[in-house]
This record gives sequence, structure tokens and C-alpha cells, in this order.
Amino acid sequence: MRRLFTGEHSTPPTEDAPTLVRARRIRTMAGARPEAEAMVLFGGRVAWIGESAAAHAEARRLCRSDQRPHHVDLGDAVVTPGFIDPHAHPLMHGQMMSWVDCSPERAGSIPEIVELLRTAAARLPADTPVRGYGYEQTNLAEGRHPTRDELDRVADDRPVYLMNASGHGGVVNSRTLTSCGVDESTPDPPGGEFFRDADGRLTGEVSDAACNVLTGRDGVKIGSHGPNFHLGDSPAEHLDQLDASQQEFLAHGVTTIGDAQVSRREFDTYLRAAAEGRLRTRVGLYALSHLLDAALDLGLHGAFGNARLWFAGVKLYADGTLGGSTAYFPEGYRDDPCRRGMLYHPPEEYAELVRRAHSAGLQTATHAQSPTAVGMVLNAVRAAHRTTPRKDARHRIEHCGLPSPAQVTEISELGIIPVNQPQHYHNWGDGLLTTVGETAARFNPLGEFAASGIRFALSSDAPVADPHALAAVGTAATRRTRSGAVHGSAELTVDVGRALEAHTVDAARALGREDDLGSLAPGTRADFVVLDDDPLSLAPDTLSALTVRQTWVDGRLAWEALR
Repeated sequence: MRRLFTGEHSTPPTEDAPTLVRARRIRTMAGARPEAEAMVLFGGRVAWIGESAAAHAEARRLCRSDQRPHHVDLGDAVVTPGFIDPHAHPLMHGQMMSWVDCSPERAGSIPEIVELLRTAAARLPADTPVRGYGYEQTNLAEGRHPTRDELDRVADDRPVYLMNASGHGGVVNSRTLTSCGVDESTPDPPGGEFFRDADGRLTGEVSDAACNVLTGRDGVKIGSHGPNFHLGDSPAEHLDQLDASQQEFLAHGVTTIGDAQVSRREFDTYLRAAAEGRLRTRVGLYALSHLLDAALDLGLHGAFGNARLWFAGVKLYADGTLGGSTAYFPEGYRDDPCRRGMLYHPPEEYAELVRRAHSAGLQTATHAQSPTAVGMVLNAVRAAHRTTPRKDARHRIEHCGLPSPAQVTEISELGIIPVNQPQHYHNWGDGLLTTVGETAARFNPLGEFAASGIRFALSSDAPVADPHALAAVGTAATRRTRSGAVHGSAELTVDVGRALEAHTVDAARALGREDDLGSLAPGTRADFVVLDDDPLSLAPDTLSALTVRQTWVDGRLAWEALR
């Protein structure tokens, strides 16, 4: 991959004395030295790593005559590289944190959701929209989406929007439809749907590209290039939301994030955060494909930026989501044969987007869940390579939920990187057996990827799931769902060590940053996590309870648990 980075944003000055860090064990995720007891940090990087006995001499060697090294003794703690989340939506996550949480932990039925929203509405000013998020229809007692009529019980004098946990749409009340100018005669947009009942009446459910109506007249519009969750608040509010989001990522040990859907809203917020010194994590930006023309007009032909904030590539969508039942199954869903999901683009149109990005030298990251959608990506990438051969293009398939066994082989042959979310399996695995059928038992086939030599990455897709890297690692090894069930064969799992690699060094590779992130070795960035215990010595189903004590970025403490 072609990478160009300008400067050393937010790197500590090299005149600082080196820092000597000792711990019970350091899991380096570096092949030459997988374990160590101590490391020396200097200038924001790892300068030396090895056995504790030699550490002081190495630290002294880097000191000026008037300096002494700083000492950090972490006692019985275990250190790993900072977790890397290559597919998340940090600003969206921060915005959702200010909405009403209607996730399965808070509401198990539609009346419970309505009551949560009604309570919130009573506390809000009369002209303020009511926004909730996180419901999963397959985990509700009713096993369906709420309706506009049910949300009308929350409020009929202001908009009410309940976002599905997948982020690919949700349900609105009647006031929202009216204010957006949507009625029974409104056609479905390409790549989206205004759902109707058997009588043709709008149910209030909106999905994917139909969500463009929710951003208002002057808001972000993305056409048929993805689900529009780019609801606008003031720049100051967005900065506060990003602050809150970064705090949660750091609390889970995540030091680097790939923002997998960047519009002008996100660009603006990240630039403001960087200018004000409020960018506490590293962020790689994937511009949504509606901005491809603009990127090409600017002459972007590879990753560009600095060590803290950079343009990484282009995000595309092939189909919808499995969690919201909008992923594309031409034969229909098992529980609703009339429901087939959707493709965002005709295959030839999608292939042309990939060809243009690929020929310019850009990495693509395509959301694809169903076998049909995964096949679209494989065909497009293969055709792009025929036209413009490129070594190590590292095109990505985001989620890559249900590739066929033959497609897994093709993914390996084409050098494509699947970026998976084990917590999607944890949350949706049970429900997919109902909506999709028995083939859903293979959902998230990480073991098949590993057996094929594919270097896949793990991520959270926050806010679709919490940015809880250790929970993702544990679920990758257990394949245990929310109900405690395990679907599919044992060959679909990976061990904890492989899952840890997928959330560190292989996740860094997915972002084109494996040379300086994802491992702890001389020359790498000093981004690391301090844990209560060694994840490789614990039972996988206990990892989600493992405590993150500290998170370090650029050799400096960025977050610490309250004692």
C-alpha cells in the first residue's frame, strides 16, 4: 500500500527523558520477541524491549548527562499493544450516547421501548426531537420492528426516531414522516425503502438510503451510497460527542480507530478536534463513496495525513445489514419471503466505483453481508486487478458475514482482508437462524478464514456494538451468543492468541499501519494497554470481565481506571 504521512502530530518532544516500563509480562505481538518484561519509551516510540535486568542500562543510554529515566512499575499487570478497531463510527457513537438507550439490556419489548422514550420526552423541551437507538427486533418479545403508531404514543407533536442497532435505519413516528414530506405516494429511493403494510400504508420503518430524509434540507446527503446516520448537531456538540466517544474507546484499551463512514460532518469534526488538541486516539478516515469524485479530483492516490489523523481509503456498500434484515437475499428471508433486502448499487455500477478507486491507488472497504453481496465485491476486485494490476492493494470486505466456502477461498486468493465483528454474532446469532435460516450458523466464519491463511481483522462497528475489544476477542474464541448458545461447528472459532492478533497487528495491517502500530517492538509507536491479567492464560468466556487499568498513546498515559 502506498502511504504518505506528513509530520509527527502529537508526538512527545525527544528532549524528554526516556521512560522505563516494567510489568509481569508484555505481550508484544511481534514475531521476533513475543514476550518481554520491560520496555524503554522515547520520543513517543518503543526504543528498546527485553528482559528487566538490562532495561535500566538501556534507558540510561538514551539520557542526556543531566537526565535520569522515568520509571513506571506496573507490578503484576500484563501489557499488550493498544487495541486497534479498524471499523467503527466514533462520532456516531458519541452522538448515540446522548440518545435514549433502547438496547436489549434496557428493553425487551416494544411497550418497554415506548415507556423509555416517553420518559425521555417528558424531560426534553417541547420542540426537541426524541431519539432512541439500539433495539434489535429479533431480540424483542414481539420479534418485529415497532411501528409508527406505537411511536405516536411517545409524542405526536415532534419527531421521534428509533434507530435500529444495525444503524441501517429504524422507525419514525407519523410526525416525522409528515415533516419530511413522506407519504404513501413517495417512491422508495434506490438502495432504501419506506416500508408499507399489506394495505400500502407506511409502517414507519425506514431503511438504508431512505434515511436521507432524516438529515433535513441542509444536512448531509449521500444518495444510494449507504445508510444515512449523519444527523447534524452544532460543531461544539459534535466535539463533545467525539470527546465522550474517545473516552469509551480508551477505557476499553482501543488506541486507534478506523472511521468506516466519513462525510463532511466527520471531516469537519476531526479537523476541529485536531486543531484544538482534542484528538486523543489515532483515526484513519474512510471517505464514503459519494465523495469518490471529490477525492479523485483532489488527486488523492493513497493514504495521506499524519500519525494521528489520516485519509485511509474509500468506504462502499454492496448490501444492507443482517441485523436489520436488509442484507440482500434474492430468494427472500426465511421468516418473510417477501422481504429480500437490497443492493445499494447494480453490480456493474458498484464494479465501476471499485475500478476507479483501485486504478487511482486507493484502498476500498466494502460493506457486504450476504453471499450475493460478497460475490459482487469479489467480481469487482478481480476485474479491477485485471484492468490495473496492483500488488498488496488490501481491499477490505467489512463484516463479510456469510461468504460461501468457495468465496472464502477466493478472498484468500485475491488478498482481501475481511474485517469482522464477533459481537454482531453474539447479538444477532440466535435471531439470524429465524430470519435467514440454518445457513446463518456459519455467520462470521473466522475459523474458516484462519484455515485459509486469511489475515482477518476484528472490530466493533461501534455504536452497533460497544468498542469492547476483549469481549470481541472472547466471542471469537467461544462463538457464544447472547442466549448462551453456540451455533455452527468448532472449526468456525479461533483461539485467543489468533483473535488477539486480529485486534492488534492484523487490524493495523487492515489500516496500512502495521509498520508502526499493532505491536510493541523497537521503532513502533508506544501505544499499549495495561491489563489485570494475561488474556492468553484465561478462559475465553471470562475475557469480557478482564479489567483495563490504563491505556497509553504515544508513550503517555491517556486513560486510567478509577481506583
